Amino acid sequence: MPYEPGADWQYDVPTSGSKRLPPDSGYAEALRNQGYGFEVAVADLIDNSLDAEASQIVVHFLRDDDRLLSLLIVDNGRGMNDPGLDAAMTVGRRREYGGRALGMYGTGLKAASLSHADALTVVSTTKTSRATGRQLTSTSLADGYRCDTVTPDYAQTLLDRYDGIIEWQGTVVRWDRVRSFETVEVSQTDRFLSEAVQKLETHLGLYLHRFLDGGDVRIDIAVENVHTRELLDSIEVEPLDPFKYKVPGKAGYPRTFSAPVEGVGDVELTAHIWPPKSPRAEYKLIGPLAERQGFYFYRNDRLVQAGGWNGQRGAAEGHLNLARIAVDLPTHPNQVFSLTVKKDGINATQAFARGVERAVDAQGRTFRAYLEDAEAVYREGSSRAEVKRKAVIPPGKGLSPEVKRVIQEELPEKPGEDPIAIAWVVLPEDRFFDLDRENRVIQLNKSHRDTFNMGQRGGSNDAPVAKTLLYLMLEELFGFTRWEKKRSDQIDYWNAILLAAVSAQRERLAR
Repeated sequence: MPYEPGADWQYDVPTSGSKRLPPDSGYAEALRNQGYGFEVAVADLIDNSLDAEASQIVVHFLRDDDRLLSLLIVDNGRGMNDPGLDAAMTVGRRREYGGRALGMYGTGLKAASLSHADALTVVSTTKTSRATGRQLTSTSLADGYRCDTVTPDYAQTLLDRYDGIIEWQGTVVRWDRVRSFETVEVSQTDRFLSEAVQKLETHLGLYLHRFLDGGDVRIDIAVENVHTRELLDSIEVEPLDPFKYKVPGKAGYPRTFSAPVEGVGDVELTAHIWPPKSPRAEYKLIGPLAERQGFYFYRNDRLVQAGGWNGQRGAAEGHLNLARIAVDLPTHPNQVFSLTVKKDGINATQAFARGVERAVDAQGRTFRAYLEDAEAVYREGSSRAEVKRKAVIPPGKGLSPEVKRVIQEELPEKPGEDPIAIAWVVLPEDRFFDLDRENRVIQLNKSHRDTFNMGQRGGSNDAPVAKTLLYLMLEELFGFTRWEKKRSDQIDYWNAILLAAVSAQRERLAR
């Protein structure tokens, strides 16, 4: 029978009582499967460091000779006392956040960490409280959300290990039994670590670029061998501003459009057009270009979405790859914009898309005209002839990150190739360098290291000019499948000439 209306509609559902329903222990499994990517999870933890007003943050990979062991995030922020740490480690507890805080839902520390590690330990101290620590594990969560207390002696020992960063206050977050670490084959540890560090550096440089640009915050990524206590790598994260071009793709840009969004008010859209075929890292190295066109949403200066059209358009179109629009989210609560729990995207209602369609700038130009300009610049650039540069095997450990970034900007990479590392090793006196082609290493004679470092202690990325020249000179030799006699002869006379140059350099230093 056709539908017939029933009783009068009740706008509110009546209730007759209530009861508390604490989460079942099975929720712990859901907490571990939130879908956090590795870089997104680390960035979420660094948000807590920034909220604690840290000026120095270190992401520290610990390994032994063969395997990756642990990951730590160390900061010199305000730290936490016992009650504060208890609150931070309580699953499902949401604390009050200030208007400029990066934290929002109160789940990031636990969900981000346990999505990747089976054990989360947090140790902290403040200017007025002693070292204290807590630990959550997969087992303790299943046991009624039990949180274990770290012994005071170990808490202090861990903080003392980082006394160059933590002086009077700070926090160490430690991940153990990291699942992605434990599934890496021993032979692939170096490659996995190199790729993980590079992706993390790019992600943090992009999503936190406004903080890094300001100069008040420094983020480093370090790798240490716990057996030798040797610092194998240390990289300062550089900002990757997605709007940092030298000259815009079209004169008159960027332009600011005002979008009337119902339920929010006017939202400013700062529209940019990149120059076509830009080699800059800020354009090329932050992911597939089609995914990076569109809106870049910021919340309290933290990038929370890098590209996408949020209902304003359909699928990404290649001819709009030069179009990027910066949007600072409104600070007041509203029903139009909502942030994903992982802080890697914005859900916007159709009110935003309708507002964008009506957006105009101070001269009355429409947002649609901006898109037409971006498309025209892209098509004009695509018609220009371009010199194709030869693809190279990417550089790896031992070369300065700044140099590696410029190489990536200027030269296409051969896909699927292991990077070429550069290392100081013991070699015979008649060799300035040698090649370990099997393991992809340019070996430099350790006895000449002081000459290039002017007698100072060099780090893993020292002697950047000499190493870069050798990389450019030798890179193609790692790609040959047949090793001809003339290649060995070439390496021999290069060695002889370079050793003469080293001798001349030493003579000049001795004067």
